[in-house]
Amino acid sequence: MKKHLILCASLVFSAFTATAQEVDFEEYTLENGLHVILHQDNSAPVITVGVMHDVGGKDLGGDNNPERTGFAHFFEHLLASGPTKNIEKGTWRKIRAANGGQGNANTSLDRTYYYQTFPSNNLELALWMESERLLHPIIDQDAVDTQNEVVKEEKRLRYDNSPYGQILFAVTEGLFEKHPYRNKNIGEMEHLDAATLEEFQAYFDKWYVPTNSVMVVAGDIETSKTKELIEAYFSDIKTGPKPVRNFPEDEPITETIHKKFYDSNIQIPAIIAAYRTPAQTEKDSYVLNMISSYLSNGKSSVLYKKLVDKQKQALAVQAVNLTQVDAGIYALFALPLGEVSLKELLAEMDEEIEKLQNELISERDFQKLQNQFENNFVNSNSSISGIANSLVDYYLLYGDINLINTEIDIYRAITREDIQRVAKKYLNPNQRLELEYLPKKDN
Repeated sequence: MKKHLILCASLVFSAFTATAQEVDFEEYTLENGLHVILHQDNSAPVITVGVMHDVGGKDLGGDNNPERTGFAHFFEHLLASGPTKNIEKGTWRKIRAANGGQGNANTSLDRTYYYQTFPSNNLELALWMESERLLHPIIDQDAVDTQNEVVKEEKRLRYDNSPYGQILFAVTEGLFEKHPYRNKNIGEMEHLDAATLEEFQAYFDKWYVPTNSVMVVAGDIETSKTKELIEAYFSDIKTGPKPVRNFPEDEPITETIHKKFYDSNIQIPAIIAAYRTPAQTEKDSYVLNMISSYLSNGKSSVLYKKLVDKQKQALAVQAVNLTQVDAGIYALFALPLGEVSLKELLAEMDEEIEKLQNELISERDFQKLQNQFENNFVNSNSSISGIANSLVDYYLLYGDINLINTEIDIYRAITREDIQRVAKKYLNPNQRLELEYLPKKDN
């Protein structure tokens, strides 16, 4: 029976491997320093054009002024929909929709990404629109005031008035004392209000330069023609030096940090245990991804079965590995059911961490994990827009574009012993923040 199960697992593993098609790409750099990645796939008449900038919420405005947070997220909004010299205010999305396109932008603490997907016969339109963001943005007081109000409304809806909306902010402030990862990606509204037009312009001039950016064009393209269009629309963008960062390093956490945070939007408290973890390029970060899946990915996971299904102690439980360029965050989160205390919940979660530290997980559970990551790998490259995103991610954040084809080998090389080793190394009570996230009292 055991041999039969192993054989079945191997067949499943092989099936996943067989469906993962290698992603071909070409890369080159324009004279102004803009790095370009091309991926040709003529199976469907669709293209994605994206530009990722090496700037995020950790990069403060005003020459790294701690009173100037949220600039990268602000520019996400300002540049995402114009106006520019040639695209009037309020017309960006209309132009895109009228030509069958869709798009968006997003900002993390590490980078900002703008992308649009169109029918392939609108490749030139897509390239022109992307070039407008960098060549001809309008950064005037009207644009600043408009986007400030948009950001304020987003902050109110997503964070200030949303249940548990402040958890990540409370965690990062507790884990990072010196590194700007402690700052809110969306920023403080008083910082944006106080910023001058000159500070916004200086931030754009510093960070949104070709040498600090990477562009991707993926899908139904003809390579030589695409290169001609890119040269025509992007070669005139003014270059500048790639900004140099020099962030202070936090001391290792050696004693448990205890913190309480009060949220007027909740009635049920939460317990969070958060650990500072290595950079996302480190092998141990990949192992932590596996540990989080083992503990809480789906209703068959260890923590869900134990605390939600069997013992009826939690309404929800989750383990998350937040990967970042300079340092990651591993967090355990749970909402108690009934009269169960936060202390009890934390003890139950710690019990499962201790098992990982003291025992190897079963071969069956390990194979299940491997299959999950094989499936994730295949799905991540199942669309043109997904491939485009992966290509610029791997170039800018990992320094290796070919990880789009080889990253799964990192997971395949992880062993049960690695899981035990990493749990012992990073997930100890004296290395963490224990956050009690509590309903705000009326008084």
